[in-house]
Amino acid sequence: MATVPEPANTQRQIWVVYALGRNRVWQRAIQPLPGMSIAQAIDSSGFEAQHPDVDWRSGGVGIFGRRVKPEDMVNPGDRIEIYRALVFDPKESRRRRALHRQRQTIKGKTRGRQRIV
Repeated sequence: MATVPEPANTQRQIWVVYALGRNRVWQRAIQPLPGMSIAQAIDSSGFEAQHPDVDWRSGGVGIFGRRVKPEDMVNPGDRIEIYRALVFDPKESRRRRALHRQRQTIKGKTRGRQRIV
């Protein structure tokens, strides 16, 4: 009986991705070793060599949008996402916008937003 060749190891590889900006993404596919952690996968992808100014530990990492620890193990087919650190606190931003709107209302300078229904 003839054997059918396996497709390229696309199912066994993992991806390390980082969003550089609008419509620009850095990504590398690597072959995971048994027992490889996320930190080891990022190291072997060459991310730190190409982006020495990015501290990926401060922003955190995730797999398919779910935050994980750098010590967690990778599985074949995972997409490791490197997140940027937040520049500002979203909760603080919402509080400041609400305070600004409140002050505008008190001054009588409110221009109601028209909502199209």
